[in-house]
Amino acid sequence: MTRFLIAAIVLAATAVSGGAGQANAAAQCAPRADIIKALGDQFHESEAGRGLINPNVVLEIFVSDQGSWTVLASDTKGQSCILSVGEGWDSPTIRAAMPGA
Repeated sequence: MTRFLIAAIVLAATAVSGGAGQANAAAQCAPRADIIKALGDQFHESEAGRGLINPNVVLEIFVSDQGSWTVLASDTKGQSCILSVGEGWDSPTIRAAMPGA
């Protein structure tokens, strides 16, 4: 829950500093480039995968080496919304990087 609150604060700051005005704080939406930059800068997350929801929306998963993760829905107009965030992402890449793996 703490990570979700931090993500909300980062998005709110991005929307205010960018003068976006269109960002919907309740839906956690902002320009895709701003969200991706914040995910990298604040949480060290990078894209781990993506898939099409429909021809206009892509589901994207961002993951850090520490196991934090974020799921985004991004549209063809460059807008993204955070659908979910969490900790403890498990993947072969993370397991391989762990000591004793």
